[in-house]
Amino acid sequence: MDFAFSSQDDAFRAEARAWLAAHADGTQDRRTWERVLGKAGWIGLGWSQEGYGNRTATLTQQVAWAEEYARSPAPPRSGHIGENLLAPTLLAHGTEEQKARFLPPIAAGDELWCQGYSEPGAGSDLAGVRTAAVREPDGTHYRITGQKIWTSLAHEADWCFVLARTEPGSRRHHGLTFLLVPMDQPGRIEVRPIRQLTGTSEFNEVYFDGARARAEHVVGAEGDGWRVAMGLLGFERGVSTLAQQVGFAQELGRVVRTAVATGAVHDPVIRERLVRQWAELRVMRWNALRTLGGSADAGASSVAKLLWAGWHQRLGELAMRVRGAAAAVGPVEWSAAAPYELDASQHLFLFSRADTIYGGSDQIQRTIIAERVLGLPREPRGRQGAV
Repeated sequence: MDFAFSSQDDAFRAEARAWLAAHADGTQDRRTWERVLGKAGWIGLGWSQEGYGNRTATLTQQVAWAEEYARSPAPPRSGHIGENLLAPTLLAHGTEEQKARFLPPIAAGDELWCQGYSEPGAGSDLAGVRTAAVREPDGTHYRITGQKIWTSLAHEADWCFVLARTEPGSRRHHGLTFLLVPMDQPGRIEVRPIRQLTGTSEFNEVYFDGARARAEHVVGAEGDGWRVAMGLLGFERGVSTLAQQVGFAQELGRVVRTAVATGAVHDPVIRERLVRQWAELRVMRWNALRTLGGSADAGASSVAKLLWAGWHQRLGELAMRVRGAAAAVGPVEWSAAAPYELDASQHLFLFSRADTIYGGSDQIQRTIIAERVLGLPREPRGRQGAV
């Protein structure tokens, strides 16, 4: 394929690189940083021409910004769920009133979002959600009861978009509704951080006990939540995949440098694995560029997820192997104040164990490809994990 950046794209990239060099030092509070990004107009580059407080950019310029951000010392984003998932969903399915209410605060970095999809009994099987939303007699609000789990950044979020069952007795993808729910509801919403293998707690359990959501904050229509939710999942791919690959390349570079420093690079098996990781990363980049403008292939996003999840997990394993026995030793002496310190390669190894599970497990992605692309018989719906 022929993919090239124009002179306008190069100028945009240079502007982004210069701005990040002047403002990003990696020490900023993440919520404050979102407002810095918003004030400078760097949030919402992929939205429509309608504005909502953000500058516009072409698709290739969005790639340039995402790649430069990944190369910079800027902190991880707290606002990406609102910017990259909810905002495109509102642009596609929301009312004009919903767009006017929610898009400007996202563009300004003032309101942060989390995603209320997975549940203890419905992780990859999203159609099995049991969280219920009952409309109040006056019709103005819904009351939500249930539990969500693995909710990224819920402890920081101001709002949550929740997939809930509004039709009693409905099953699978029928009777679901997509609701926008404020998180500041003491006694009605409880957030419990989940401590991970890495010692950090980006994921959370969220308990809804009569939490309220306005009826006008239903996206789509009551009972139309499955269509909206599936549309949102399609926005998880695209430009962000290319930015992710910049981070992957940086991690691979560190593993290669470690292999050279330890002498592990002289092992022909390790050398072959390093070359294979490099080659597969290049394949992933060209595949992402191929599908960047949108693909009619129903399995494109599943193929991409299978490619990067397995690749990243293998990189974590390789990061440990090139260090040898030293990989089992922490970077600092143990103390009661710091009982669980990890270096970058150890964090990579442990965190990447989840890559083939979250965002749709490998088994689910293969089922999607088998049924929707290859036309194989559908999996019996009584089995756990079916989609």
